Order: sequence, then C-alpha cells, then structure tokens
Amino acid sequence: MTIKRRDFIKLSAGTTAGAAFFGACSSPAESAAKNKSEGPLDKLKPMTGDVQPITVQERESRIEKAQRLMVENNIKALYLDGGSSMLYFTGISWGTSERMMAAIIPAKGEVKYISPAFEAERVKELMTIGNDIRVWEEHESPYKQVALALKDFGISSGNIAMEEQVRFFLFDGIRKEASHLNYVSGDPVSATCRKYKSPAELALLQKANNIAIEAYKASVAMLEEGMTPQEFSAITAEAHKRLGVKGGIGANFGEASAYPHGSIQQQYLKKGDIVLMDGVCKVEGYSSDISRTIVFGAEPTARQREVWNLQREAQNAGFNAAKLGDPCENVDIAARKVLTDAGFGPGYKVPGCPHRTGHGIGLDTHEWGNMVLENKEPLKPGMCFSIEPTISIYGEFGVRIEDCAYMTEEGIKWFTQPSPAIDQPFA
Repeated sequence: MTIKRRDFIKLSAGTTAGAAFFGACSSPAESAAKNKSEGPLDKLKPMTGDVQPITVQERESRIEKAQRLMVENNIKALYLDGGSSMLYFTGISWGTSERMMAAIIPAKGEVKYISPAFEAERVKELMTIGNDIRVWEEHESPYKQVALALKDFGISSGNIAMEEQVRFFLFDGIRKEASHLNYVSGDPVSATCRKYKSPAELALLQKANNIAIEAYKASVAMLEEGMTPQEFSAITAEAHKRLGVKGGIGANFGEASAYPHGSIQQQYLKKGDIVLMDGVCKVEGYSSDISRTIVFGAEPTARQREVWNLQREAQNAGFNAAKLGDPCENVDIAARKVLTDAGFGPGYKVPGCPHRTGHGIGLDTHEWGNMVLENKEPLKPGMCFSIEPTISIYGEFGVRIEDCAYMTEEGIKWFTQPSPAIDQPFA
C-alpha cells in the first residue's frame, strides 16, 4: 500500500488514523515495499545533534555589557518582561500572560526576578543567572515587589529602562507604584546588546538556515496539483519536526502570490502557477527566514522568468551594497534602483516592491537593523539581516527570494545561497 502525498494530511503519524496506518505496515515484506516507495519526508533525519546552546558564561558577559551601557546612558536598571530579551540575558524562556514574571538587571548588582509565588519553584529550575526571586501571591501587587527590588538595589531616583517588548499595563503599574523614578526606553541597552551577534549566535542562526533549506527541499518535492496552502503548510511542519525543530513554510499560489503576506481567498494549486513560499524555523530560539519562488508543473512563461530574474538581480544588488561602515539604507537603495530602472515603482508603489528590502534577525524573526530608506545606522560585524526585495504585480503574481546575511570583519556573507534560477530554487 502506497501513501499518496495528499493522504499525508489525513494520515500523518501524529493522528490516531496515522498511527494505525503505520502500525499496520510493520511486517518485513510490507516494510521493504514501503522503503522502496519512500517519500521526501521519510528521508529526513534530525540535524540538531551538534547544536551548541548559548553558555551561562556568554549570558553573564551579556549582562556585563548591558551594565556598562546602563552606566554610559545614565540608566539605573533594565526591566525585562517575558520574551526574547529575557531569554537573551537570563536563559529563561517564559511565555507572557496577565501575571507578571520579570527580570530586573541593575547597573550594579545581581539580577532579581519577580515571580508569581506559585511559579517560583519552576523559575528556580530555569535559573542559571542570579538567585534572588521576589514573589507575589494572587491577591498581592507585583508592582510593589518591583518597587521593593529597586529600593533594595539602592535606587531612589534616576532612570529605569523598559525593554521594548514590555507590555503597557506592566509599565503603567510600575510607574504608578514607583512614581518617584523616571522611565525611559531600554533600546540603548537591550537593542545595542542584541543587534551584534556573537560567534555562538551566528552558529545557531546558520544551523537554523541549514535545517530550513532541507525542509524546503523535501516540501517542494511534495507540491501537488489541487493542493491548498494549508495542506502544504502541514507538510512543511512535519518536515521541520523530522529534522528536529519546530517550523513551517507558508505558501501562496498564482495571483495570491502578489500579496506579500498572502490572501484570504482559498487557493488550489494548478500547473503554471507561481508558488511563493516563506518559512521560518528556530534553533535554540534563533530564527531562519527564507523565501523561495518557483513555477509549479510547467515551463515558466517569458513574463514569469523576466520578473523572477529582475528580483534576483535586485537581491544581488542589495547584497553587494552592504559594506562595512556604510548605512543600512544603502541595501534598500541599491535593490530598489534595479526595480525602478526596469519601470517598477517608484518607491513603494505597486507594481514593484511595497515594503523595505530587509529586516534584522536573531531571537526574533524581525529585529533591529532594517534595510530601509533613512536608516543611517552603519553596518558593523555581527549584524544579521534579510535581503528580500519583493516584486508584487496585483492581478498577475508576485516574486520574492529571501535569504539572510551577516556582516563579518571581511564583509557580508550569506547564511543561505540564493536561488540560481526560477527552475532551480536551491543552490
């Protein structure tokens, strides 16, 4: 019995039906037959065996850098909500809810945590930085615990920095409880630390991109006429799972590919459609971000090939414009010039590229360091960003090739090599 590609959605190994199906194919003869007809997903194996997590020592050095930046910027403490910055500095991955679980990094001293009392033991299990937890019971105010922690740091006046992802109700509660303090943006500390990746971070980003490409290869091979984007997405999630990570690839077909983030209209894949795919996976929290565009089941038309080649030229121009010390905006200017010279745009007008050419990437898929007009920030070693000058043509199709790159002491390097041609999506 051969499992068809479309049957994968109904008979995935994670379902009761799927478990029964695969269990029924356990005899030697049936197993041999199954091996002969292995599909692309069956060949995938975990790729995470050599992953090296960020060490406690590196996190401690991050906190030391943050404290130096606090002193330079006249900041007494940095408040962190659950999320990527808490993970970056403390190693604690914590989802957000209406209950405060926070970390406070002082300009001088050890990190303190503010936790719901019933979560304290779990926080202790996760802690590798600092050992001071201030708890609050369900009927108590967490804001009072923050105020007391700041007082215990010896802070009676001055600036308290809020990391950019702190939710307003938490900031507002702290501000009311400790109204004698001044509250400022934490970007000069948190963004400055996180923007420049260490060798260990670059290795995790490289691994995420390597895995993502393998998931792409297997998933693209399973595209089938009549398939919906939802069916394709389910296949890609399974591909990432078999490679040892969580991730997925979204897709839009035909005219829907002109919308950079897709259309609400239901789509069914047919021969000759442009297929625009955009996918992300995470390794130790660090993100890939890759887009590929192909034509399904037919020779590309002259129009499809012409637009695809132009987008690839624009991506290459953006890459070549990324020079150490030059402003980030140069990447956008160079890529967009290719499109406007060919009659698209100008600016963000469609037909053309309706968005920036790239964004920073790291623990968050979109981070600081956008490749966009007016960003004068100089490119420096350790900065990581996407290069993705989409061409959107409403009523026809869209094309995007997205790869991420990073700056080194020698200049820019790709995490993944861009597609060589419309009918050759992988280098």
